Amino acid sequence: MRAIDIHTHPVFFGKGHSRREANEFAAYGQSNGIEHMIALGDVLVFGKDPTAKQISFINDQTADLIRWRPDYYTGFCCLNPTLGEKPVMREVERCVEMGFRGIKLEISNNARDACMKPVMRAAEQWDIAVLQHSWSMTNIRQRSYHSDPEDTCLLARRHPNVRVIMAHLTGCGYRGVLEAKGVDNLVVDTSGGYPEAGILDYALEHLGADHIVYGSDLPIRETSVTLGRTLGTDMSESEREKILHLNTRRILKL
Repeated sequence: MRAIDIHTHPVFFGKGHSRREANEFAAYGQSNGIEHMIALGDVLVFGKDPTAKQISFINDQTADLIRWRPDYYTGFCCLNPTLGEKPVMREVERCVEMGFRGIKLEISNNARDACMKPVMRAAEQWDIAVLQHSWSMTNIRQRSYHSDPEDTCLLARRHPNVRVIMAHLTGCGYRGVLEAKGVDNLVVDTSGGYPEAGILDYALEHLGADHIVYGSDLPIRETSVTLGRTLGTDMSESEREKILHLNTRRILKL
């Protein structure tokens, strides 16, 4: 088995930012068959509205992981789109120069908002992917800064030249899968919540293996459990290979 985890947080609420911890995190992944990890950054350590200085701090920590273990980690650039075009473009350029392969968006704003335009322009300019936190919410008061799958899919439709990764298959649920159907430039990662019977089967039926990528959300979720979701779902070996690593290689050009 070969697998790349597209959704991890090796540094999480301040823990994990040392060479020793980076190696331990990698060793844990390797013990479960994960040959490479995408490090998304300590995205909530400063809350939902980090400053430009705090964003740079988060990305500098991710850059350290890449420097310590370039064989194992690939970084994504954490952003706060509400900071405006100049800070966003400046930080993306800085991250690309450090070897990052994508942009990570958390809960600073809704994916429908106008402030997303510079983010997507930067992604297209530097030919990198955008991973958007997504979850089907019942608390409508959070909609101003929290993206439902409908919001993320609309973002992908508005920017067909940008590769969009909709995070959290389990959190997006069945209606999230249906919303993503037919969005050619979008894939959904398998992270988010513990395995739910039938959801990956449903995604395979409606989206196809080309539009699903493996992700765990480690350390929030156990790698062995999240891998089991993919390994335990009935599919062909070629479909499994696509989900576990081939799609991620294609999307991130690894």
